[in-house]
Amino acid sequence: MSRPALLAGLLAGLVAAGPAGAQAPATPAPGPNWLPRGTAELQGLDKVYARGTSLTVRNGQTVTFGTLRVTVTQCLVRPPDQAADATAYLTITDANANAPVFQGWMFANNPALAMLAHPIYDIRLVACKP
Repeated sequence: MSRPALLAGLLAGLVAAGPAGAQAPATPAPGPNWLPRGTAELQGLDKVYARGTSLTVRNGQTVTFGTLRVTVTQCLVRPPDQAADATAYLTITDANANAPVFQGWMFANNPALAMLAHPIYDIRLVACKP
């Protein structure tokens, strides 16, 4: 491949990726086989001080973790006859930002599928409980 063609391909990839720090689109809603639960168990990490915190959040409730406000809209688990997993629809806002820094489904068994991209904090779903 020629150098100009290679550079054009790289530039096209950068333009398609969008601005740095942009959140990926929300993952699609889980299928109809998921069972509702009332409480999400989250793990928060303050990367500056290397402190982990367990957060228990009921559906419809908002909790504060550092400058973040985490709202759980819905928490679901797979039926007992399927591989164990949990998913929760989260809206995470930062007091220092105008728009949500994360909004979408987060999965316990595959946190990299949809994760919070924040320079100071990490939030991940651990489980959904009744």
